[in-house]
Amino acid sequence: MKPLPNECYYIIFKNLRHNYKNLFSCALVNRQWCRIVISILWSKPGHHFKNKKLIKILLLSLNEEEQVQLIPFKITLPNCRKPLFKYANYITSVNDDLSEGVRNWIRYKKGYELEYAIERCLILLFLRICKLKHLSLNGPICDRLILKNLYENTTITSLDIHNNDGGSFKSKATYGLLKILNKKTTLTSLNLRSIQFGSNKLGVEGVKALAFSLYENTTLTSLNIQSNDTNFDLKFYIQSIEILQ
Repeated sequence: MKPLPNECYYIIFKNLRHNYKNLFSCALVNRQWCRIVISILWSKPGHHFKNKKLIKILLLSLNEEEQVQLIPFKITLPNCRKPLFKYANYITSVNDDLSEGVRNWIRYKKGYELEYAIERCLILLFLRICKLKHLSLNGPICDRLILKNLYENTTITSLDIHNNDGGSFKSKATYGLLKILNKKTTLTSLNLRSIQFGSNKLGVEGVKALAFSLYENTTLTSLNIQSNDTNFDLKFYIQSIEILQ
């Protein structure tokens, strides 16, 4: 009998993706099965992003350019032997548990500046080596380089931008997002959470531009906007947006 191709094994093992015990058992059978199972186990880390051991493994994958950005903080990055597999390459979904995982890894160091810097480098890593489908971003780390990589990305279908730590979604990040929306993109789902739309954040012109880009966009099928600014009437600016089908 002819051996099954890897594609068939992948479909079979994917049905066990919620049964970690059996999946791990399959990974011990042979090298072929192990490679396939590892790709499934690491595709959606989910709450495991909170684990500082996972963050340590991910930091081992930073390239020289990404590591250099952390030099000003005088932290010691992991310097142990690299894992057998390039685990980070298999990740297709990044949620906001990443922020908590970074906090757990830096432990005693306080302040958001270091946390944002590490999180930013990890996001750049994911955008560089992963075939992401879903990405959750902490608004304050959305700088020019991340937005540039997002603009060039051709795999992400779902984007979630949030401000869980009380930071601000800068106006330059807004216009970076507009470029992505105006591009013929793969993005079908956009979730903007806890965004401050008041005059001291995005401003009237920023919100108008965002509303117009959303109105003109032809790829989004799901849109969710939540503002934590109770003094700003967002409805006035998005009344022209049709309900996405």
